[in-house]
Amino acid sequence: MKGYVQVYTGNGKGKTTAALGLALRAAGAGLRVFIAQFAKGGQYSELKALARFEDFITLRQFGAGCFISGKPMQADIDAARQGLAAVKKAVASGSYDVVILDEANIATFYNLITPDELLAVIEERPPEVELIITGRNAHEKIIARADLVTEMLDVKHYYTAGVQARDGIEQ
Repeated sequence: MKGYVQVYTGNGKGKTTAALGLALRAAGAGLRVFIAQFAKGGQYSELKALARFEDFITLRQFGAGCFISGKPMQADIDAARQGLAAVKKAVASGSYDVVILDEANIATFYNLITPDELLAVIEERPPEVELIITGRNAHEKIIARADLVTEMLDVKHYYTAGVQARDGIEQ
């Protein structure tokens, strides 16, 4: 089966959720999935759920906490560099049918990794590997190279009214 490059970007909610839904669907079809979460480190509800599918889904976090804005610390940069190396290895290994780079767009936006390094992952992947890249602020080079781009639009969100992330819904 030919693999494609999908990008989920935009300021609206649902980018990671869409990627995780695809991972679940892929696992249900017997496909092997590698998920690298850039800029994320910590306990999220999806980690507990995906642990039940560990025979099909491998999830690794490459973040020093939850970096999504501001000036990154060296630990954030180091974690992202480790993530990039792990993704390259996973893509080239032949062990995974689907590789998800969660928040990789954020990682490029804040210069944790470069857009050209992310582009190299796309170009060097075997043609049968499906690659999903999530996160706000997708770089124009990544958008141009992708086969599918979905932009999540923030029309209305209760976060602006002060609602914090809730277990099982946003985290």
